Amino acid sequence: MAPRLKKNRQPARKLQTDCMKNSPPRQGTSTDDRGPRARRTQADRTAATKRALLDAARTLFADLGFSQVGTDAIVAAAGVSRGALYHQFGDKVELFAAVVEEVERDIAAELMRAAAATDSASAMLDAAMVRWLESCDDPAARRIVLLDGPSVLGWERWREICKRHVLGLIRAALEQGMSTGEFERAPIEPLSHALIAVADEAALYVIAAEDRTAAQQHMIDIARRFVAALTPAHRTSR
Repeated sequence: MAPRLKKNRQPARKLQTDCMKNSPPRQGTSTDDRGPRARRTQADRTAATKRALLDAARTLFADLGFSQVGTDAIVAAAGVSRGALYHQFGDKVELFAAVVEEVERDIAAELMRAAAATDSASAMLDAAMVRWLESCDDPAARRIVLLDGPSVLGWERWREICKRHVLGLIRAALEQGMSTGEFERAPIEPLSHALIAVADEAALYVIAAEDRTAAQQHMIDIARRFVAALTPAHRTSR
């Protein structure tokens, strides 16, 4: 009988570090806690303007799509001037890129929370995949990240944002699995990219399906086969 894998929460903390260490700080936030009556500095006003633009743009891009949202609608919803948008972000595309960055950061945080509740590398990958496919029901993930992201930003820039936030989680799970013997040794970097490609293609399949619930379950089952193929037991059973 194989020895029972000892619960190890350290990889969960490591994956959080790996995922977040390259992530830029959330834009439009202020650490000023002096209270509501304190005089706002220029930095505070800048942060508030950025936050208003990002929140308004995220809602509009998720609901209508990039091409259907004009800058007039964004600044009206944010309650700022058009000049403020161009001053803070340059143009609508750069504002969209900042929104994609934040949506990806939020998704990565959800995946990390799901993965951190597990006690094995395969369970970590499974939990992250399930949560990722569940996020396809969120208009921000579906329209902003998966549909508009590649076409508006270009594939290379879009992929770089995705990797910056999620690739660390996959690496951490693979490193844990290989260090404990749960997974066979293999080059981690190409394997991480292969798994993130599987996850993205699975999500695109789900959002295009008429029956998303069935498509989601099919893709979860297929992803589990990929993960099972990493184990020594899979090789000996063939």
